[in-house]
Amino acid sequence: MAEATNEHQYDLVLLGGGTGGYVAAIRAKQLGLNVAVVEELKLGGTCLHRGCIPTKAFLKSADVLEQVKTAREFGVNIGGDIAFDYETALGRSIKVVDGQYKGLLYLFDKKHRIPVYMGRGRLTAPTRVQVTPNDGSAPFELQANDVIINTGSRPRPIEGVPYDGKVVINSDHAVVLEQLPKSFIVRGGGATGVEWASAYHRFGAKVTLVGRIVPQEDHEVSEALLRAFQRQKLDVIPDARPTADDIDVTDAGVTMRIKDSKGKERVVEAETLLVAVGRQGNIEDIGLEEVGIRTEGAFIPADPMMRTNVEHVYAIGDINGQQMLAHTAAHMGIIAAEHIAGLNPYPLDILNSPSCTYCMPEIGSVGLTQREAEKLGHTVKIGKFPMRPNAKAVIEGHPDGFTKMVADAESDDLLGLHIIGPHATELIAEAALGRLLQTTPQEIAMAVHPHPTVSEVIGEAAMDLLGHAIHI
Repeated sequence: MAEATNEHQYDLVLLGGGTGGYVAAIRAKQLGLNVAVVEELKLGGTCLHRGCIPTKAFLKSADVLEQVKTAREFGVNIGGDIAFDYETALGRSIKVVDGQYKGLLYLFDKKHRIPVYMGRGRLTAPTRVQVTPNDGSAPFELQANDVIINTGSRPRPIEGVPYDGKVVINSDHAVVLEQLPKSFIVRGGGATGVEWASAYHRFGAKVTLVGRIVPQEDHEVSEALLRAFQRQKLDVIPDARPTADDIDVTDAGVTMRIKDSKGKERVVEAETLLVAVGRQGNIEDIGLEEVGIRTEGAFIPADPMMRTNVEHVYAIGDINGQQMLAHTAAHMGIIAAEHIAGLNPYPLDILNSPSCTYCMPEIGSVGLTQREAEKLGHTVKIGKFPMRPNAKAVIEGHPDGFTKMVADAESDDLLGLHIIGPHATELIAEAALGRLLQTTPQEIAMAVHPHPTVSEVIGEAAMDLLGHAIHI
């Protein structure tokens, strides 16, 4: 990585090299800008090292284990006991991350030759970043015409219940646990919570999931995932909101006292508590106050071009709080880099950026939910198509779930699409493109969806909305 020199003048300095930061750096270099990155931990950030990639590697191991257990249904007889080797799954996850990291280093070191200063960065002026190197050498400053803040976020704890990395953990700890605990309480039913609960349950651990199930999704999707978990015999307590007063932590494990919405009390015990109650922006000690950059809570507001209230300072990714997803951060990085380079990039509409949840069954969604659309005053029209009539979903052994299309009954605008079922995280890209191009349900129904594929459920949902679904 880069070493301190007497010349530290750049067109653009990235404060943080997570997904948004490294994408912005590469795009800026493509546009002819002289660019540098300041990164305290590892290039690639949370997504590559502690989030998206290692988590999905574990979930793939869970999928394979599930497939082997049900192999007999497909005419494949596997002799002997089926055992899950957590250590091997962990090793594979680490190997996947290492491979992706090496590829990223190649892009920076060899292909684009972008310097990365390993240390903590802090703004001393809108266009000056002080670097305190990790190796203990003397701090130095980088001068830039523009600065992009991409310091990301971290898991939010339950107030009064600190993390210890063993008994009380978060998603950062989960990806590097050396041994699989026999039991978990997963507190929080958002994407992170349901993904880890789904993986651990299929690994064979006893799991209790406490919290509303994917509350950000369409209500019918949330209800369907709850039913799916219950069919899988995953213990879910969806209405409880325990606080630190309800949680006792010892070296031996965790005890949680839970009261549901009906007032019924229950005590749950587990070796490990995984806290997944949200994330908070990393805004501390990076010079925001001194420079005068406005914050809201733990985040930095940014306009459609990712500009903060201070000229020449941009904020992308989780830190601006708009949508805390890696692919959104990447697009924000491209927008910021192109704007800095003097282009006129197309602004990102968060409603066109899909959300993906990789539990079993998967969830993919984009745009407004039915209730959000109704709250905004739309007269909505709904189209739904279940997975069960879809031949490919049945062939693959995953016939549960559905696709739900939400449209404006008067304008015919596609407001949202919500999928729960096999390959939902892949299928949702069609709807994201459709919303970007302002596609109507009529046009989606006219598009030819190949057979047999799960993608047919999208065309059928559009036809159902229009009143003429074929297979239901």
